[in-house]
Amino acid sequence: MIMKKRYILILSVTTTLLLLTFTCNSCSGLSTGLNKITDAITNPTAREVYAREFRHNQALYDAWDSAYVASLNDSLEVALPYGERGNFNGRDNRVYSYLIDMQEGEVLSSSVTFDSVHQRIFMDVYKWDGLAWQKADSSDPLHPIIELPIETSGSYKLIIQPEIEVISDFFIGISKKPRYGFPVSGKGNSAVMSFWGVDRDGGKRRHEGIDIFAKKGTPVVAATDGTVGFTGERGIGGKQVWLREGLLGNSLYYAHLDSIAVEGGTRVKAGDTLGFVGNTGNAQFTPPHLHFGIYKNGAVNPLPFVYKTENISVMQFPKTFNSGIQKVKGRANLRKGPATTFAAIGSLGTNDSVYILGQAKDWLHIETLTGQKAFLHKSLLR
Repeated sequence: MIMKKRYILILSVTTTLLLLTFTCNSCSGLSTGLNKITDAITNPTAREVYAREFRHNQALYDAWDSAYVASLNDSLEVALPYGERGNFNGRDNRVYSYLIDMQEGEVLSSSVTFDSVHQRIFMDVYKWDGLAWQKADSSDPLHPIIELPIETSGSYKLIIQPEIEVISDFFIGISKKPRYGFPVSGKGNSAVMSFWGVDRDGGKRRHEGIDIFAKKGTPVVAATDGTVGFTGERGIGGKQVWLREGLLGNSLYYAHLDSIAVEGGTRVKAGDTLGFVGNTGNAQFTPPHLHFGIYKNGAVNPLPFVYKTENISVMQFPKTFNSGIQKVKGRANLRKGPATTFAAIGSLGTNDSVYILGQAKDWLHIETLTGQKAFLHKSLLR
């Protein structure tokens, strides 16, 4: 009987708390506490949490959210690295979205820098699955940075939206970098002289890797942390090392080594020496080089995993236009991306007005008065 009474009392208190939550708008502390408990279970998105701040002004939030949803249909493209400077401007609900082609083995790196440390920038990455956009990653709104390793090659969309009433200069930086380090010490992209998929043996097979040329004896290093598997000499690969990334990760293949510096079962860190460049196996009549391959349910192109890319900084992107409405000088083509190599997607005439969202060097990211987003060369505006 005692246990039963305690159970009834707890139920009564819980019911009272729930009633207080729904009937007392001034009990913000209680509501916040219950939200934290519920959030631990439901794991809401940052946007869902932000929506709670507008329960007394739902129309304001709905307009902001509708602009975000509409941006999923934008089709502007950028090539990486890409940088854009501009001004966030209060309640205009502007959204910045970019289509980006990425390859397996690359890491999509994106960040937004702006003046305030307390206001929020919502940044999401979507992956096209052939039917619809699926969310792949989101940033912390107070620290808008994304580092997304690409597991599947294809089209990705980056969407950036400041919270309501943000007024600030900004710089958007989007770049890509390799998932792994370069596998030959002191070498880089220019040392790769034979690529994935080229013919071998008169077309009887395809090259399942890349060849990195260097002097005999140049250290060959672990491109990532892992465990050494097979080491030894066999087949056309000659002296070789296999490195496993994690328990179920990729297998990295180092072939034609002059000598081997590790034993099977050894745990290594990225940059540790595995062996030395040579020309053993079927490379005995070629200059010394490393054949580097990656296997994941079969061979995959290793170049994006190790290809070094340039860094970008705000200093590379001068800003000569502020956000706001400007007029076109004369007939002007609108482009899908910030270069003449991108397709024309429309045109404007003399004195037509556009809203400037940002500037990417000599190209302006604009929105027309009809809501079409595009890129326009800066020389075409007054």
